[in-house]
Amino acid sequence: MENTAETPEKAAILDAALPNVAFDGWSDETLKRAAEGAGVSLAEAKALFPRGAVDLALAFHARGDARMLAALGEAELEAMRFSDRIAHAVRLRLEAIEGEKEAVRRAASLMALPQNAAAGAGAVWGTADAIWRALGDESEDLNWYSKRATLSAVYSATLLYWLGDESAGREATWAFLERRIADVMQIEKLKAGLRKNPLTKGLMAGPEWLAARVRAPRSTPPADMPGHVSKP
Repeated sequence: MENTAETPEKAAILDAALPNVAFDGWSDETLKRAAEGAGVSLAEAKALFPRGAVDLALAFHARGDARMLAALGEAELEAMRFSDRIAHAVRLRLEAIEGEKEAVRRAASLMALPQNAAAGAGAVWGTADAIWRALGDESEDLNWYSKRATLSAVYSATLLYWLGDESAGREATWAFLERRIADVMQIEKLKAGLRKNPLTKGLMAGPEWLAARVRAPRSTPPADMPGHVSKP
């Protein structure tokens, strides 16, 4: 797993990069100017961001996740329905980047390039995973994957809507988000109904048997995998 921790050096370069992104995008030129502005040598900047502009944009994304998690940790979630907690988390994630919309738009364009698609998808998946973990998800079967895949789709769609939203207080975006969450909940209700219906519960048995045997990724690598050092 990549180390996405924001060190002081990374933070200084990212801070210096953001004012230039609107003009030069997430580019090697932006990284070069940011290194100069942060008083960091270009060689050190490239060591901190080996893939250049892509890693710089991913650091920006990781900062947004960190801000969201900090805000989520202070939120009073107990009185909310679970679907409302998810919607609130997505809203906090977008509010964390409210003043940096052009940087987000440029990052979305960069990650849409074929060579960067995997990195972009991984970043969105990481956001969904961070939200589920913060909300206490303990699933270990296929649900671990389906929850994150569904939330990734909801977040991505809402982000794109937010980029074009000029409504006061982004009210149109929050309404859009509520509709997407409602759509997901309808699917879950349909699945629950199929399980209870005598005519269809047999059809669900096979897929659910298979789903129960799919396991979430291990939090630590197996002892016999390369790179793992076991404790004495």
